[in-house]
Amino acid sequence: MQTSNVFREVTPLSEEDCFVIINRIKSEFSYPVHVHPEYELNFIENGKGARRIVGDSIEEIDDLELCLIGNETLEHAWMNYHCESNEIHEITIQFHKNLFLGSLLNKKQFNSIAVMLENAKKGVSFSREAIEKVKERLDFLNKNHSGFYSVLDLLTILYELSLDRNSRILCSSTFNKQDDSSESRRIQKVINFLNNNYQKEIRLIDVANHVNMSEVSFSRFMKRRTGKNYIEYLNDLRLGIASRYLVDSSKTISEISYDCGFNNLSNFNRIFKKRKGYTPKEFRENYSKMRILI
Repeated sequence: MQTSNVFREVTPLSEEDCFVIINRIKSEFSYPVHVHPEYELNFIENGKGARRIVGDSIEEIDDLELCLIGNETLEHAWMNYHCESNEIHEITIQFHKNLFLGSLLNKKQFNSIAVMLENAKKGVSFSREAIEKVKERLDFLNKNHSGFYSVLDLLTILYELSLDRNSRILCSSTFNKQDDSSESRRIQKVINFLNNNYQKEIRLIDVANHVNMSEVSFSRFMKRRTGKNYIEYLNDLRLGIASRYLVDSSKTISEISYDCGFNNLSNFNRIFKKRKGYTPKEFRENYSKMRILI
């Protein structure tokens, strides 16, 4: 399953620029689901009721929205949905992947930014508190976006956002096929095992034995390393794969359900809606409306 048929944006960012900023007031969201190699920080004001698509995450946004996308294969877009505003304010900042030298991100002062940029491979949504904290800086940068100090202003914004403890990762790893380089060897061994066996019934004891741990110790380990219990993690992994099938294949929902390890269609529908906010059918329909094939 590939994303090669998704609209690929050619951004105005040149090799000579550190970043580009686009400010606009508009009455609708008209850009289709798309991808691009540059990092993108997207601020939206007065867009309450619009729908955001980032990978397999589809959510209705509030009146303040700020998202960071950092993956050339991560499909994303915003669409009108329930938004009725005629004065949607959008500030988009795009910057190169190599804006930060690798050696710089390895320094402790840049640690939180490095973590945020890694998370941006799956899309990051920031809390209202964090948005309000950087809003004035965004407006200032929009008015003063040339010269050396503008780069420092952008770094300050990114640093402030990297401290947001209530930010959320949007897209599941299995939908976008991203490996988490920060995981330990043991958790990576677990992930590999689950990725190779998700179609089957996988009991907790099976995975615990695979990494030579007791069930109790393994349960604590999973919760500590992923923030989820074993069943939650396995279901999210399966749902990410199922979402990709819904987007990129013509398989029936029933076929996808069983191919992804759900032995009951109604159970699949229930879990999918609980985690995604939409039924598998609604998810497929919503996504297809925003995709443009080329």
